[in-house]
Amino acid sequence: MWALSAVGYRRLGAVGSLAIVGGGWFAGKLPVHDPWGVWTDHGSTTKAVAAAVAYVGLTVLVVAWWQYGKTASTVRDTLVTLAWWTAPFLLAPPLYSADVYSYIAQGSMVVEGHDVYTVGPSALDPGGIGGDAAASVGNHWRDTPAPYGPLFLLISAAVAWTTGGTIVPAVLAMRLVALASLALIVWALHRLAREHRLGGSRALWLGGLNPLLLIHVVGGMHNDGLMIGLMLAGFVLALRGKWIAGSALVGLAMMVKSPAAVSLLFIGVLVHAAATGPQWRRWVKGLLAPGLIACAVAGGATLISGTGFGWLDTQGVAANIHTALSVTSDVGLGLGELAHLLLDIDPEPVKSAVQTLGLAVALGLILVLGHRAMRGTVTPAHALGLSLLALVALSPMVQPWYLLWGMAVVAATAPYGRLSAVLIVLSAALVYETHPMGATPPYGFALAGLAVVLGTLAIRRSPVVPPDVTLPRRRSPEDAAAHRHTPAPADSRAPAPASQNAP
Repeated sequence: MWALSAVGYRRLGAVGSLAIVGGGWFAGKLPVHDPWGVWTDHGSTTKAVAAAVAYVGLTVLVVAWWQYGKTASTVRDTLVTLAWWTAPFLLAPPLYSADVYSYIAQGSMVVEGHDVYTVGPSALDPGGIGGDAAASVGNHWRDTPAPYGPLFLLISAAVAWTTGGTIVPAVLAMRLVALASLALIVWALHRLAREHRLGGSRALWLGGLNPLLLIHVVGGMHNDGLMIGLMLAGFVLALRGKWIAGSALVGLAMMVKSPAAVSLLFIGVLVHAAATGPQWRRWVKGLLAPGLIACAVAGGATLISGTGFGWLDTQGVAANIHTALSVTSDVGLGLGELAHLLLDIDPEPVKSAVQTLGLAVALGLILVLGHRAMRGTVTPAHALGLSLLALVALSPMVQPWYLLWGMAVVAATAPYGRLSAVLIVLSAALVYETHPMGATPPYGFALAGLAVVLGTLAIRRSPVVPPDVTLPRRRSPEDAAAHRHTPAPADSRAPAPASQNAP
């Protein structure tokens, strides 16, 4: 097997990124109309050739990332590599998704005073602000109310107002938001890894340099990146004892996308561990205080935005769209069709019931993980990562980039093991599921399946274990609390297990 140095893989990955962007310039999710004439359609033949170039570039990037993970790289080296691989995306058109057009259109709706929680982008005047963005929104979302929180709508409105909704500057402004999100993720990953005695370069490799994150957060500008960055930053602050500020940041993350609320349970575990006084007071403080602070921040953001509390009613709109990556939706659809054939009943209630059951199971798993974190058998941060992965696996709608929710946390909280291997293989596979223009063609699933097989064989033959330095961990509130409340040997209670502080 040929091998390059870390610098060689850095250059190889940069070539891959350039090919992705070069192909995406003609085969990406181009707008229906660009008044600047920068991102325009060049015909089906050009699109086909450009898409092939993008797929080749994607493969080069994945291989470079996979092999880079086996090199002995410092945090600084990994950050330099991330800059090299990210730079080509800066001026690219939207890649692998049309969601950014929805963001711009919804921001334009806020500027014009539309209720984004009752009507979709089609309400915009085609010739007015955001009209070109609205025309470029995917068919599924054109008449769909916004499922996002007021904070993100305020950001989108600021972009729309500043750029007048003009496609090119508006998209590039949204990419700046995506880059800021990436920077926040990188900052939090490094510090979270230090808290768990893991070297930062490994966490940055899996959680920040990951091709799945590069093409969907930087290339596609999905707001999941902002949610993850705010959530991770909030949890880092909570680990350092600043749980009030951390809970506030999680409240802001919830006002981008609601799944960030899961982290409040595990911040509560930290608060409970660090609290003093009677046991009942510690329980009340841990269970209620972080949530109350986050809700206060969410309420304040809603009032400031002026968009109203309609976001509470639109959280389930995404579940109306079937995605093949959702196990519960696939099983529900199959059982519904079977019930229709055998019993002549409407298949939709059956599908809905299975989806609801999946969410209930996910909630149960999250509570179990919360209990384990409280007992000290798993760290709260790692339990958060596992909880987010469970939520994604059992959600009624799953997109490839949803894997990033939990993977970013797991990358910085657990040493290499079976779970890491699974996440590495899935990262390398899911990038193929989506066409550069955002569609999900059947061959995309075939390519992803092939990548799973090849990745599994490769990782069993030669595990991707980045040589990394184990760093000393800062003393976190949970450590301090464990030391404070560990009883003396004469006490009838057993001392806290040593595994409580193990990463």
